[in-house]
Amino acid sequence: MVPGEVRTGSEGAAAAPVPALAGRVTTVGGSPVRDILAVTSRPEVVNFAGGLPAPELFDTEGMAAAYRDVLAHAAGRALQYATTEGEPVLREALAARYGARGLPTDPDGLLVTTGSQQALSLLATALLEPGDVVLVEDPCYLAALQAFRLAGARVLAVPGDADGVDPDALAELVTRTRPKLFYTVPTFQNPTGRTLPAERRAAVAAVAARHGLWIVEDDPYGELRFEGERVPWIAACPGAEDRTALLGSFSKVMAPGMRLGWLRAPAALRRACAVAKQAADLHTPTVNQLAAARYLADRDLDAHVGRVAAAYRERRDAMLAGLAGALPEGSVWNRPEGGMFLWARLPAGYDTTALLPRVVEHDVAYVPGAPFYAGEPDRSTMRLCFVTQAPGEIREGLRRLGEGLAEGLGGAR
Repeated sequence: MVPGEVRTGSEGAAAAPVPALAGRVTTVGGSPVRDILAVTSRPEVVNFAGGLPAPELFDTEGMAAAYRDVLAHAAGRALQYATTEGEPVLREALAARYGARGLPTDPDGLLVTTGSQQALSLLATALLEPGDVVLVEDPCYLAALQAFRLAGARVLAVPGDADGVDPDALAELVTRTRPKLFYTVPTFQNPTGRTLPAERRAAVAAVAARHGLWIVEDDPYGELRFEGERVPWIAACPGAEDRTALLGSFSKVMAPGMRLGWLRAPAALRRACAVAKQAADLHTPTVNQLAAARYLADRDLDAHVGRVAAAYRERRDAMLAGLAGALPEGSVWNRPEGGMFLWARLPAGYDTTALLPRVVEHDVAYVPGAPFYAGEPDRSTMRLCFVTQAPGEIREGLRRLGEGLAEGLGGAR
């Protein structure tokens, strides 16, 4: 029955309508990226739209062995309820990985989540009241915008440039709007692929310490580096230690179907997120946690990630080599040093949302840039994912993209 619809009861009397849906779910809406994936699920479509890791690069043998071992030797534990905070053996392994990379971490300082997307929702629940201000990058990861808006926050974009957020603009907005938190994907950002330089990270930490601000540092792509030097986490910068929630995930380096993420945060915030998680799903599936821990103990995840990154670099290079022939003259794009995405901008006046239906007719897809903006969007932008297809498929997809854009450009300005 549709909310608000009136029906006749069994005795002939009019039945009262059911209560309406909560306003937040009707105003925020769904994900345009997910909508595009539903339209482009046909196997013949070259899909540059989804942020999907390449399935042929999953270590299926290693993962299967990890699950077999867990179910053979610890089935009772693996299939049972568990603590909300997460399996100690997995948290110990995660803490060791952070420590090896220069960020000392206590296993008890981590909360295992059902993907890092859940960590965003838990933080929104723990930190935000309706009307609170949240500052984000411009453009910003789309599902973060959803999570903050569902919490009733007022989301404002911080100006930046090709290197990311401008710390001076951040300081000005913090002073003027008194936000609760600043959300950032500083390494190989979604959607742009850009990386915030070390000096800006330190400046962001200083702004947060000086003005009283939470930092939510989302890092799902940081291990997928193809070239250049690793940049330290904001969480490691002076002044950020007691005010940064650092999010991590196995989705891009192990397998997204495991839905394993985690949250590293100061004790009070971590405990609040644990309470929110108890209400959401009690705990992340035990069998997946134990299998991931077994995999980390038995296999060399870093070596696996190195192989994946090498393949992704080849695919990035294939996309970079073909963009000039696919996009209209005057277009510009970046060259990410890792991750999964690059960001392109067509000449002023072109609308990538209006162009998409014509492009999809050529069995290729991208994500228009407009949904990623918290404020006024740049409608000439698009996000292209370069990791899901092999180089030959990328070249064919770019050929189709060029044909579709050429057909659509005349009426899509």
